[in-house]
Amino acid sequence: MIQVEGVNKTFGDNHVLHDINANFERGKVNLIIGQSGQGKSVLTKCIVGLHEPDTGRIIYDGQDFTAMDRKEKVTIRKQIGMLFQGSALFDSMTLEENIMFPLTMFTKLSKAEKLDRVNFCLERVNLEGRNKLYPAECSGGMKKRVAIARAISNSPKYLFCDEPNSGLDPKTAIVIDNLIREITYEYDITTVVITHDMNSVIEIGDNVIFIHNGQNWWEGDRKSIITTDNQEILDFVYASDFMKEIRSTMQDKRK
Repeated sequence: MIQVEGVNKTFGDNHVLHDINANFERGKVNLIIGQSGQGKSVLTKCIVGLHEPDTGRIIYDGQDFTAMDRKEKVTIRKQIGMLFQGSALFDSMTLEENIMFPLTMFTKLSKAEKLDRVNFCLERVNLEGRNKLYPAECSGGMKKRVAIARAISNSPKYLFCDEPNSGLDPKTAIVIDNLIREITYEYDITTVVITHDMNSVIEIGDNVIFIHNGQNWWEGDRKSIITTDNQEILDFVYASDFMKEIRSTMQDKRK
């Protein structure tokens, strides 16, 4: 579990995060949603240590991350897997080399052991045998799956995903959502996903946190988000005409 306690963050006169409290549960897909510019990315950067909170604490399974020195924080960062919005693969490296990169950085495994792990991760994302391909030879969905393979290569306890479905067609986005959910449950990972994709919210949102004006405005699961009477989250969830039609149909059924 990752706990966020009373986190505030300002940049000059801009108070971005206001006394954020949140729990991201182990073995669940935890989503951070909200409109652009509301503080989602800043909150995530505070959690992983890219920003220092002005006040408050970030706690990883009982360990106060904010109180650690630089060397101590490295021990936590080694347990974090990252899936970046644009996949962030190294174009000059093969898929095998991309996935092996964190293993080379953070472990003392032999070359054979690293290759075994790479092959396992490729198989886990249904890309077995694609070791020698380069990112330029892959589709957007394949790149995301490779990025997931790299993120889990070091057997992380915590997985952070930034807009994992960005730029993907709906069918491929479902594949990525299902893969994130399966990996979370299979390896009992604390997964945190930043997303604007309502399909992801409805399909895999075990725990959903809605950030509005830099505050934790609403928290619940994928079922309660549909029935909430919180106006700000309703405006967000039912922003599209399609979602408005769904809500109207649901209301008609209740009458």
